[in-house]
Amino acid sequence: MHAIPLDGHFDYGAQAMTSAISNTYARLPVAFTHGKGIWLWDTNGRRYLDAMAGIGVSCLGHAHPKLVEAISQQAARLIHISNLYQVPEQEALAQKIAEISGMTEVLFGNSGAEANEAAIKLARYFGYKKGNDLPTIITMESSWHGRTLGTLAATDSEKARTGFGPLPEGFIKVAYNNLNAIKEAAEKEPRVVAVLLEVLQGEGGIRPSDISYMQDLRKLCDERGWLMMIDEVQSGIGRTGKWLAHQWANILPDVVVLAKGLGGGVPIGAIAARGPAAGVLGPGSHGTTFGGGPLVCAAGNATLKTLEDDQLLAHAVKVGGHLKSALEKALRGVPGVREVRGQGLMLGIELEKPCGVLVGRALEAGLLINVTRDRVIRMLPPLIITEDEADEIVKIIVPLIKAFNAEQ
Repeated sequence: MHAIPLDGHFDYGAQAMTSAISNTYARLPVAFTHGKGIWLWDTNGRRYLDAMAGIGVSCLGHAHPKLVEAISQQAARLIHISNLYQVPEQEALAQKIAEISGMTEVLFGNSGAEANEAAIKLARYFGYKKGNDLPTIITMESSWHGRTLGTLAATDSEKARTGFGPLPEGFIKVAYNNLNAIKEAAEKEPRVVAVLLEVLQGEGGIRPSDISYMQDLRKLCDERGWLMMIDEVQSGIGRTGKWLAHQWANILPDVVVLAKGLGGGVPIGAIAARGPAAGVLGPGSHGTTFGGGPLVCAAGNATLKTLEDDQLLAHAVKVGGHLKSALEKALRGVPGVREVRGQGLMLGIELEKPCGVLVGRALEAGLLINVTRDRVIRMLPPLIITEDEADEIVKIIVPLIKAFNAEQ
């Protein structure tokens, strides 16, 4: 295994030439053999604090005994069965999602992108049934909804979109956290059927929306007959201290999109719907071979039960608040630091200059982080993290930031 250079530079192209894996990721030069709790060990036996949880996926950390047990027992009984038949594990997970979200029906898929694609299809079918010839969805600047053609069209990333046109039409992007921008867009396009947004943008740089904005948007959607669709792929499943981040605003959307933490590490996605969005999709309008299979739903059921039994939502508020306060205190007045922001255990540190090299430097120091929007250090640690472990993050990342900002 290659040593990780402190300047953050590594010949990814040379590394890729030795592998049969498609070169779609600039992978860091490290491979992990096992994990426990919030810790990972590489092939050399070195330990790392995982402050990313697989980009918000491993909410219970690594090798959690309750999740391991549920997966093992289900694998010994039944791994896969077609959705042509009833799947009891799927029924149970759908019921629990409906309970925690306030929705009335759930459709399963295999990832966040696939779930967002299903939400887009639902909105279009909703409009089609009303005679709309081009059902249009309003999305946000700095948004991220996935890499399928439909979700790319909804996503505000020219880098991700370049080379994949023509993308599906029927999307309007507006300024984030700005109700007037939505109203102005709708004045120019009468075929709007839905608004799709993240209430706490992850890939967009850990950007929260205002509670008043969310509440006013809910009212606007009701007035106009639009579906309010919230992408909770990264912010949901307890990460902010509520089951779903929009619940801090005491609103009920019409569609909620879930994935990442839902299965504790296995690939699963879902959309949950209520009100005018419920019942839109029927037999033949959408389907999936693998979505909602027995194995992943057993994992989902165990994940949600453990989050609830171990009171990990309240824990995310407590430890997330501790980590945010500690970072703010340690970085107060440090040149080059703009802001520490986020909620619960979904936190970002925005610097004044691009800081991608810090990913490699943090890895060398035994900490897993990543950087979004070029200059925002993102942290999404497992929800089981303790305050002492959060303090370890501060001890590692703060000196790296100070040294980086001191460079000319």
